[in-house]
Formats: sequence, structure tokens, C-alpha cells
Amino acid sequence: MKILILSCSTGGGHNACGHYIEKEFSEYNIKCDFVDYFDILGPNAKRHSEKIYLNTTKGNGSLFKIAYKLGEAYSKTGITSPVFGLNKLAKNKLYSYIQKYNYDLIIAPHLFPAMAVTTLKNDGKDIKLINVATDYHVIPFWEETRPDYFVIPHSSLKQEFIEKGFKEEILLDFGIPVSSSFSKVKNNLNLPTNKDIVLITSGSMGFGKMKDMVKSLLNNIPNIYVVAICGNNQTLYSALKELNNENLMVKGYVDNIKEYIATSTIVLTKPGGLTSTEVATLRKPMIHIMPIPGVENYNARFFEENGLSLVSNSVEEVLTNTNKLLKDTNLQNTIIENQAKIINKNSANDLVKFVLNKF
Repeated sequence: MKILILSCSTGGGHNACGHYIEKEFSEYNIKCDFVDYFDILGPNAKRHSEKIYLNTTKGNGSLFKIAYKLGEAYSKTGITSPVFGLNKLAKNKLYSYIQKYNYDLIIAPHLFPAMAVTTLKNDGKDIKLINVATDYHVIPFWEETRPDYFVIPHSSLKQEFIEKGFKEEILLDFGIPVSSSFSKVKNNLNLPTNKDIVLITSGSMGFGKMKDMVKSLLNNIPNIYVVAICGNNQTLYSALKELNNENLMVKGYVDNIKEYIATSTIVLTKPGGLTSTEVATLRKPMIHIMPIPGVENYNARFFEENGLSLVSNSVEEVLTNTNKLLKDTNLQNTIIENQAKIINKNSANDLVKFVLNKF
């Protein structure tokens, strides 16, 4: 069996999820290929998509909110979306790639490649497809895809997917895939042991008012050490370095995020589906900070309603909730207990075992 994991580089979560699945297959000595869908289509497609994503999410995310709301409204009309039409144009290139390497199964942790594979299935091509949702909500236009199976974040979300037209028997409530090795951490960061470690991460795109948050926390909460992960945002990295505070560590993009999560007392993070799952997998008290309007609001709501995190929509709320969480160890423990009940540490492993049994 040859497996192709097809993702997209719009935000870091989709690709990270794909790599977790790839790594889990490797634990079973099964080779599968991870490919960026846009690399198959060509450099122009990749460049334009990343530019559009960055432009819509910068600032306060108002453009992303408008785009997402329009997507939700269009999704309710039942009319085939322009997004599907654009991905349909990719079907010939994609099919040639699949044929060239003789793939038997496609796993798609992103909507776009799932749409392109669906057009091939609609044309009668015998291709097996597993969709993987990386958010705690059915994003617009997933309903236009035709997966053989669909990995969803939690059993409580089944009804949402059913209402979008997916049959219950294809829904696999394993959780958002994170590799089983993610929980195995080497603590070699050499962070202070006599202070509360507050990790702030704004995701791979470095979105959010991190500078204001960092200054507020350092100026108002005693005995803390802040670790700020800026992602690929060089401007933010430089601005935070200028603070020149001995209780602040500033990092850009890191490939060992699990070490920072595991070493922290609490984590402040944007409510991306994959990022939130990573933190909860390591059972860490969490505050979701200033969601990008749209799907991140749904992610934050799921976590807050299930007692998995606190949610802050402003710098002032971040300060209040950080103070509250650091002082209240009972609240910390409650969040950790809820994470253990709801977030499956073995999600990627469950998916791999399912594939081996089913295909």
C-alpha cells in the first residue's frame, strides 16, 4: 500500500498534522509520502495562496472574519463553491502525480487537496480518500468533498458533520492527529526553576498583539519568566528583543515546541486546532488569546465550554486570566483533568491502526 499525505502551507497546523501522521506510519515501518499540494500545482499557486492567507489574517483579522462569514453563508446555499471550482482545475496535474507514484490512499488534512481528489472520484477514478479535520468545527465547504472516511476532533462534533451531509459510519472520532512520540519530551531548555514559566505562542504566522501582552505580563505579575515564540514574524521578534528584559526569552520559529510546552507552567496560545491539541496532549493549563475571527472562535468555544482552557479577547483579559490561573492551582488541575478526559493522546496511532486494518 502506498500512502500520500496531501496538505497545504496556509498556516502551520495542516502541515504539522500531516507530518504527525507521516511520523506515526514510520513507527510501523510503513513509508508514506508527505507532499504540499501547491508544490504539485507549481510555485505560483503556493505563493499566491500564502500571500492571500497572510493578508487576510494580519492586523485584527477583520478581513479573515469577512471571508469566513461569506464562506459560511455560501456554504448554506447548496451551490457549488468557487473554491471547489478552483481546485477542480488542479485535477489533471494531481491525477498525473498520483498515477506516477501509484498511490493507493490519499490522506488530506486540508480542504483544498480533498476537493481536488473529490473531483477525481466524481470522474470515476478509484482513489481512496481520508479527510482529517484540524479544527473543532466543520469549516465551510468540507461538505463538498467525498471522503471514504473523515477523522474528526471529538465525538461530540459528530452531529455537526452529519448535518453537513456526512454519514455517521464514515466519521472517525479519533481526535486531531498528534503523533504518540509528541508526549515524549527531553527537558533540556535550562529555563529558570524558581519562577512561573509563561509560554506565549502565536502560531507559525506570528499573529496577535504579543508585544502588548508581554509588556503587560512582565510589568504586572511578579516572579514570572516569559517565553515568547514569534513564529516567522521577524518584525515582532525584533520588537520583543528590544524590550531587553532579563525575564523574557524571545524565540522565532522553533522545531521543538513540545519541550517549551512541557517546561511551562501555563501556555498562552492562539486557538488553532492543532496548536491547542498539542498543548492539551501535554496536559498543560492554557489560555486562548485573541482568536482570529472565524474558525478560531469555534475552537476557543469548544475548549472553553469543555473546561479545557480560558479565553481572553483583549490584553486586559490576558493579564486578568494569567493572574487568575497562576494563583489557582485547583483551576490548573481541573483544566488538566478535563484535557485528559477529552483529548486523545493516541489520535495519530488510532488512525494508523485503522488504515492498516481497513486497507
